[in-house]
Amino acid sequence: MHKHITDEAVTSLHDLSAIDLIAGYKAKQFTPSEVMEDLLAHVAAWEPHIKALYLFDPAGARAAAKTSTVRWQNGEPAGCLDGVPVTIKDNIATKGQPVPLGAASAPLIPSSADAPPVARLREAGAIIFSKTTMPDYGMLSSGLSSFHPLTRNPWDVTKNPGGSSAGAAAAGAAGYGPLHLGSDIGGSVRLPAGWCGLVGLKPSLGRVPIDPPYVGRVVGPMTRTVDDAALMMGVLSKPDRRDGMSLPPNDINWKALEKSPRKLRLGLLLDPGVGQSLERPVREIVVKAVKAFESAGAVVTEMDGLLTREMLDGLDNFWRARMWDELLKLPPAERGKVLPYIHQWAEKATKLSAVDVIRGFNVTMSIRAAAAKLFHDLDYLISPVSPVVNFGAELASPIHDPEKPFEHICYTVPWNMSENPAISINGGYDGKGFPIGVQIVGRRFDDLGVLAMAKTFEGLRGAQRPWPSPPNR
Repeated sequence: MHKHITDEAVTSLHDLSAIDLIAGYKAKQFTPSEVMEDLLAHVAAWEPHIKALYLFDPAGARAAAKTSTVRWQNGEPAGCLDGVPVTIKDNIATKGQPVPLGAASAPLIPSSADAPPVARLREAGAIIFSKTTMPDYGMLSSGLSSFHPLTRNPWDVTKNPGGSSAGAAAAGAAGYGPLHLGSDIGGSVRLPAGWCGLVGLKPSLGRVPIDPPYVGRVVGPMTRTVDDAALMMGVLSKPDRRDGMSLPPNDINWKALEKSPRKLRLGLLLDPGVGQSLERPVREIVVKAVKAFESAGAVVTEMDGLLTREMLDGLDNFWRARMWDELLKLPPAERGKVLPYIHQWAEKATKLSAVDVIRGFNVTMSIRAAAAKLFHDLDYLISPVSPVVNFGAELASPIHDPEKPFEHICYTVPWNMSENPAISINGGYDGKGFPIGVQIVGRRFDDLGVLAMAKTFEGLRGAQRPWPSPPNR
């Protein structure tokens, strides 16, 4: 155990935030090597129970930590994250390693280069000690995969961590260091962050350069604190010309997280317009969060949902066709290795017409227009992250029906299509102590404002429960 640098509590090294790790390195209270040894021991205690990691590399981590320790001893850190442990989601390329996309059907071809976010993290001195698991092709909000072992939720190993950034969320909740990188095309950062009690930011489209880019696809931080998410964004948002959809460079002061809710116009969205019914514990937590902002001076208005059945079904058709196209590129034998749920879902695209698919794509523009209208008189929107508290670890989704695959993403997916920044932050717990996420959505490009609102909410919310301990302790 290590005495926290603020002298307020006793905290294990693996539980320290990235902010506190850097401060400890500067003060020579501990070294990156000591942190890594503590983290590796903690991973050894947790990993048999949750299976969050892929390409876990203890030897490489120790070597990188030793080199970082020397840099700190010489007063020459490589960057603002030197010596901080980080994990990377399976589908974000790391040089020399395969990108299986969570699927047994995908070829294991080593990547020729780091993806832009990974390159930025390495330049900043972060220690990438492992990649993390995901479901097949990122098309499930689940830890279920045909390639990886089943990933479980540290808060309750009988429950699902969510996905598709399943391993990243499980690793963050279990204390595998402070920083984890996920990706999000319909909720894949925010949903698992919500179910695992983390902060998960979906930035504005293009704020973090990625390769390959795609409609609605972003990469974002998954952390235990808002400050760490902001620190990570200061690194991830640096430019990279490989992403033709990236935003122009912007000198955002990611440390400027002070924001008063007074007179801010907040919308409360409890009914997205379609999808699964909202469970009572989730409703209660979100309403409590809004009342906290209201007590601090915000003006709150309950809003109608912006999604329709036509929009959600259109997205479903578009994504089915996109997935089936990917599967058709594989030899039949390899295609047969994909998760049966995904194969059954995607194969329905063979019954869609070209008009069905283009109409499906066009609903992205309808969602974008509806979001712009919704934000005409709003500064921020507050909603649930998920309509359900949790679901079983072995399930592909809360409903577990490939004919109804996206009923649970109706609070999250609009903001991918509209490009608005949105963040998940833990709002509280159900009666059994399971975390429940609250989502804060901002106007396009107001990533800093969304982080600042989440930081304000951290203060309004107060202390959280302790993070879970390994089941065998």
